[in-house]
Amino acid sequence: MEKQYCRVGTVTPLTSGRQAITLLEYQYQNFMDKASREYADTRLSEFFEQKALKIKRTLENLMQ
Repeated sequence: MEKQYCRVGTVTPLTSGRQAITLLEYQYQNFMDKASREYADTRLSEFFEQKALKIKRTLENLMQ
């Protein structure tokens, strides 16, 4: 078995075009679902809502 090395702090770019938009839409919906159902009225819910809002802003920028 060969050794595998991980680069800490590296960023994998999103796929381009329509695939990126589809992925971000899925992530947005997933975070909103978690915020509203699983963790309602908790600080974790606020965290998921903030993540969803960041993704929504990114989506809006991609759509322009």
